[in-house]
Amino acid sequence: MSTTDLTTAPRPLLLADGRPASAAWSLDPAVRHLNHGSFGAVPLVAQDEQNRLRRQMEAAPVEWFPALPRKVAAARIEIARFLGVATDDLALVPNASAGASVVYANVPVRPGGEVLVTDHGYGAVTMGAERLARRWGGTVRTVHVPLDADAGTACDAVVAELGEATGLVVLDHITSATARWMPVRRIAAEARRRGIPVLVDGAHVPGLSADPLAGLDCDFWVGNLHKFGCAPRGTAALVARTELRDTLFPLIDSWGAPDPFPDRFDTQGTVDATSYLAAPAALGFVEDTWGWGTARTYMRELADYAERIIATALSELTGEDCRVDVGMPVDALRLVRIPAPLAATHAEADALRDRVGQELGVAAAFTSFGGVGYLRLSTHVYNTAADFEYFAEHCVPTLGAWSRNQSYGGQR
Repeated sequence: MSTTDLTTAPRPLLLADGRPASAAWSLDPAVRHLNHGSFGAVPLVAQDEQNRLRRQMEAAPVEWFPALPRKVAAARIEIARFLGVATDDLALVPNASAGASVVYANVPVRPGGEVLVTDHGYGAVTMGAERLARRWGGTVRTVHVPLDADAGTACDAVVAELGEATGLVVLDHITSATARWMPVRRIAAEARRRGIPVLVDGAHVPGLSADPLAGLDCDFWVGNLHKFGCAPRGTAALVARTELRDTLFPLIDSWGAPDPFPDRFDTQGTVDATSYLAAPAALGFVEDTWGWGTARTYMRELADYAERIIATALSELTGEDCRVDVGMPVDALRLVRIPAPLAATHAEADALRDRVGQELGVAAAFTSFGGVGYLRLSTHVYNTAADFEYFAEHCVPTLGAWSRNQSYGGQR
């Protein structure tokens, strides 16, 4: 549980004209949207900007595409300012997994070497690490980090596995399945001291941290703008600030190939880059309407409240403590344990997500770690306490019934 245990719900955020924040999005009002962290949600102002740009592209493609690299470079300036990094250190890629794939395709070859990951890693990124290890003729070493590990314990667990064979360390900044921070600054500093490259997967971080790369001395960092930053989907940053950045090339070879990093990423042929160009509209909307500091505070306070009421409802239902001791909890992402045997595997968690959406009208995230199923709560500015109260009142009893039915061999 969070150290902040609110007994009352935070007041909803409003637009300047007094309407609820949700009025600035096109989300289906018939659905309770409790899973912003998976795919984000794009405010109307950014949707409108992207549609305007697409109309320009389709009206005059011969004019649009030769001028596109300059437009992407201009968007990079604003995105770099938002992340607090130098423009020349940042390339734009479709998503964090694509950024990781760029690193895997270009990182110095280490024949027979190991790629070090943790058991909290995002599946697609870990799969890429496994493919890299096969190309090296090496292996992937997976470090177990207890869910309740504090920064020191988590750091020690990873550092203990660094060795002569380690050719790359892959760390989550915020873990997807377990909704916790990792002490990436401390681990990266030790890896740097040993000359081991580090890739940090910060998929969830943009929008949740005011200065996400401050004090972080890693070789590569990737983060999605389309999650908590609310940019159009298909917008992510690849940041490279060490000498290895000069080895990075886009996954698509195009006419920008002779250019230096990151300019060569700005030219990608006829790829629709309007998501990149409209990203500043989304980032600016939140800043101009509430300010990102206010938005983050609201997300944290709402997550405190949501975690408490849903964990309480589940605990009362099961007679067990459904709170989760997460060692380094995230402001807008929280875990609550759900009744066994629900979501014991990744596939079962996805199936439960789909069933809850179809039968209960709630978009929610369910995850699995160590054979235990969890509800991963996400909050954003358009959410209100009523969204989570609804889940506690209407969905928790149904989860209990599904759990009992599955436990006794009933139909899922």
